[in-house]
Amino acid sequence: MSVTATTAIPATSPDSDAGPALSIRQLKKVFHRPGGQDVPAIDDTTMDVAKGELLVLLGASGCGKSTFLRCIAGLETPDSGVIESHGRIWYSSQDRMLVPPERRDLSMIFQSYALWPHMTIRDNVAYPLTVGKKRPSRTEIRERVDDVLRMMGIENLAEQYPAQISGGQQQRVALARALVRGSEIVLFDEPLSNVDARVRDQLRTEIRAMQQRLGFTAIYVTHDQEEALAIADRIAVIDHGVVAHLGTPREVYLAPANLRVARFVGKLNEVDGVVSSVEGGRVTVRTDIGEVVAGSAQEGLAVGDPAVAVWRPDRVRLGGGTSGPNSWDGVVTSSHFFGSFTDTKVAVAGVTVLTWDLGDCPQPIQGSVRFSVAPDDVRALKPMP
Repeated sequence: MSVTATTAIPATSPDSDAGPALSIRQLKKVFHRPGGQDVPAIDDTTMDVAKGELLVLLGASGCGKSTFLRCIAGLETPDSGVIESHGRIWYSSQDRMLVPPERRDLSMIFQSYALWPHMTIRDNVAYPLTVGKKRPSRTEIRERVDDVLRMMGIENLAEQYPAQISGGQQQRVALARALVRGSEIVLFDEPLSNVDARVRDQLRTEIRAMQQRLGFTAIYVTHDQEEALAIADRIAVIDHGVVAHLGTPREVYLAPANLRVARFVGKLNEVDGVVSSVEGGRVTVRTDIGEVVAGSAQEGLAVGDPAVAVWRPDRVRLGGGTSGPNSWDGVVTSSHFFGSFTDTKVAVAGVTVLTWDLGDCPQPIQGSVRFSVAPDDVRALKPMP
């Protein structure tokens, strides 16, 4: 989809001098379950979201990411902390301040689309402009709705009803409704989980292109690692209410903060061992397959500590006469061609190493093979407690 400028929303750009679009300080939310068990959904979270940034909240079901989003929207009330937007406090436990959802300058897109079944597409999109004290004129409402429908490529659906269009088209309607107000912040609560894979890939590309073109700040909840890596400026990996890692997609994927984050964000090779040396920024781990040299390590690892050397399958180099650190001989146990890569498993000293050959590999690999991984692509982490 080609995104063009419209009068529905003025294009903006990130402005580092204007401060964060959203500031979260020591936010807490605990659910009290029957039997006296307390479940922390948000556990003392502090973060800033920059103006024009797309921040993805990534985590498994039940980790607290949707609760976090709902607290920002005002649909849930935190137990303590501060939520501030552009210098305006939306929630403060200390000051006993709580701004209702309708007075927060944001829009939200739900997993279920939340379209009115008895309204046409035009009326669904126009609805946010027809409520509240400051309502545009009928002419302005129609112009803004026409603009955003055209921008989303669904102007031909204006007089139809939600039940008459596909799931992907319904999601475009939900996005159009969120954008028509011109809110500075748009919240996405797993917006693509109800559409099939092909449509999901297309929609996430459209959402990202539109967000970059229009410059609104976006906070996007998903459990899909690929989706998070594809669209985010930064990813906050949520684990039992705690932000376990906050960083760019590259940082989260290649230099995860801990083993739980590493396991959650993509496939992983893991070799258990003991730290045998620490020199500069490099850590050597003694393992069953020999010494593994890691170019980075989790803070606090020292000689004699148990450690796990981890690296991604796409960082492994197969074949050739590679020598030096992190080079081994193994036996191929399976090799499968998947179009864009070949998935090959190699056994060495009782350990199975997963490799993804991203090059031209017309025939599955068989027999003995030498493989290696660069130290800079290996990270040493502490074992799970």
